[in-house]
Amino acid sequence: MAAGTARAGTSAGLGGFGALFDLKAAGYRDPILVSTTDGVGTKLMVAIAAGKHDTVGIDLVAMCVNDLVVQGAEPLLFLDYFATGKLDVAAGRAIVAGIAEGCRQAGCALVGGETAEMPGMYAQGDYDLAGFAVGAVERERVIDGSRVTAGDVILGLASAGLHSNGFSLVRKIVEVSDLSYGDPAPFDSGRTLGEVLLTPTRIYVKSCLSATRGGEVKALAHITGGGLFENIPRVLPEGLAAEVDARRWPRPPVFAWLSRSGGVADAEMARTFNCGIGMMLVVAPEAARAVAAKLRAADEQVHEIGRIVARRPGMAAATVEGMAEAWNG
Repeated sequence: MAAGTARAGTSAGLGGFGALFDLKAAGYRDPILVSTTDGVGTKLMVAIAAGKHDTVGIDLVAMCVNDLVVQGAEPLLFLDYFATGKLDVAAGRAIVAGIAEGCRQAGCALVGGETAEMPGMYAQGDYDLAGFAVGAVERERVIDGSRVTAGDVILGLASAGLHSNGFSLVRKIVEVSDLSYGDPAPFDSGRTLGEVLLTPTRIYVKSCLSATRGGEVKALAHITGGGLFENIPRVLPEGLAAEVDARRWPRPPVFAWLSRSGGVADAEMARTFNCGIGMMLVVAPEAARAVAAKLRAADEQVHEIGRIVARRPGMAAATVEGMAEAWNG
């Protein structure tokens, strides 16, 4: 499976103590390396309870490589850390297959990792995953948000669902709703609740790299932990804020169900979940149409969801309007 992810710069062979990567062979002249690490969080507990392990590997890759592309970097290589009490070969095979599929979607090579059996550390059937990605971007093409100005437009890319954040709250809502992961989803009778919740994180690498090549994209923000409130301020210069309108995009029905069933306040929904937007891009108003066209050509659902404004004293770095109307609309 790892060999199937080989790309220019590496053979993706396993078994050594380290993996070599040739940046020159990958076509770089003056590269800056970008590195990320992440996990899947308590979404793994849903996979374990549902007995479905073939998608969390995609989540693992996505959570790392989507952070790389925010800087304009192309993911080059990926390593995983898989820890369990006693290896279940079938589950392990499904997990690694998911990791390899995530790497294929991102265009990076799975060059190695670690499988650790630690009896006594994990309960029977439990496991944990961590991922590590390295990418590169030519020095003059690094995206750092420094060019963002008031008046810029925020484009939002649709998420595939919950992605990999907020699952401690999700599991609690499932518990108090007296549901099991094998039950039909209350909002989607064609799938089980477990299948919906385990929909893998969308990988935005190829579409966003395509959109950034012309230099029009000033900043990107991967919407993960912290939701709509806390992620876009991470890429804005001092003195600026983001105003987002939740009425400007459709939401997967899982979010409305969580809000109603869990009695989750609007602000908490926006702080915990992506609410249907997995990536944000900041562009000048005159470039918005062209960038959106590139993204749609790469099979993204794109919505103009807000704008950048001057941040006044006492103003939050990000505001989200229309949440109540969004759930009920």
